[in-house]
Amino acid sequence: MEKIKIAIIGIGNCASSLLQGIYYYKDRKAEDAIGLMHWDIGGYKPSDIEVVAAIDIDQRKVGLDLSEAIFARPNCTTVFQEEIPQLGVKVSMGKVLDGVAPHMAEHDEKNTFVVSDEPENDKEEIVKILTDSGAEILLNYLPVGSEEATRFYAECALEAGLALVNNMPVFIVSDPEWAARFEEKSLPMVGDDIKAQIGATITHRTLANLFKDRGVKLDRTYQLNTGGNTDFLNMLNRSRLDSKKESKTEAVQSVLAERMEPENIHIGPSDYVPWQKDNKLCFLRMEGRTFGDVPMNIELRLSVEDSPNSAGCVIDAIRCCKLALERNIGGQLTSISAFTMKHPPEQFTDDEARDMVDEFIIGKRER
Repeated sequence: MEKIKIAIIGIGNCASSLLQGIYYYKDRKAEDAIGLMHWDIGGYKPSDIEVVAAIDIDQRKVGLDLSEAIFARPNCTTVFQEEIPQLGVKVSMGKVLDGVAPHMAEHDEKNTFVVSDEPENDKEEIVKILTDSGAEILLNYLPVGSEEATRFYAECALEAGLALVNNMPVFIVSDPEWAARFEEKSLPMVGDDIKAQIGATITHRTLANLFKDRGVKLDRTYQLNTGGNTDFLNMLNRSRLDSKKESKTEAVQSVLAERMEPENIHIGPSDYVPWQKDNKLCFLRMEGRTFGDVPMNIELRLSVEDSPNSAGCVIDAIRCCKLALERNIGGQLTSISAFTMKHPPEQFTDDEARDMVDEFIIGKRER
């Protein structure tokens, strides 16, 4: 198979886990490929993905080979694949815009961004980087709240002729106007806001669906998350959280028998705990009523390594995006977006979305 050539915006923990995973599964076979939802998608294995361009703004990463940059501070995710060869892909300087929250400057530089003094690249220069690299798909891994920067890079993808996988909660793929522009150029798009394989949102959705299927009335629920990576540090600025809270809340609301009143559902990041690093803790509570209006509740504590958890979904989104390119399908990819994203263009139950993805892989048309 030919390689799936991708470009990445934001060389943080998530990009590190993805690249480690590409090499981790390189010499494995289907029967021992633990941690994948799909080993083969349209003939493409994880190792068929190749990163050909990388963009960041941190002085400790810009100018480095990508194989080195993924392990540079402030990255702190688990290293499960130490041996990654020199890739010959230099991390290029991007454009900062709102990609760095002002409060980040108040924290220890080993845990936060240190903006490079390299001149920022403008749109024309970034489009040239993407075009010259031969990339087919652009992955957006910008921090939560990077509204302006995400739109800037989406414009770059359109101009360079790249498909888009939007892993963060700026609503590009689920926006009909953006979708129409990508469809016009026969460029597929997957988004918005990546789910984890087994994370807070997918677990909350599964339990909410269980309540519905078993006739239990859900009265109140919360989901509180803590972590120690730059994502959680970034989200201490509550003004950057509007789209993130909407994305996570809607993911749960969409599977309920009836929508909950806003005062009865609270979902969102809670706090930054530096020593947790890339470990994410979720504290979940659901209060409901069973037969005879008798009350019950569930309390759950979930601990996961945040970035590998998301990479397990991204690796499928990339390969489905490649199939869409081969089939000349542009615009929103409904099935893989519903399966791997919190705020897709259209919400389905997770069982429905999984079946839709399997149908798409074998060549059936999107709904």
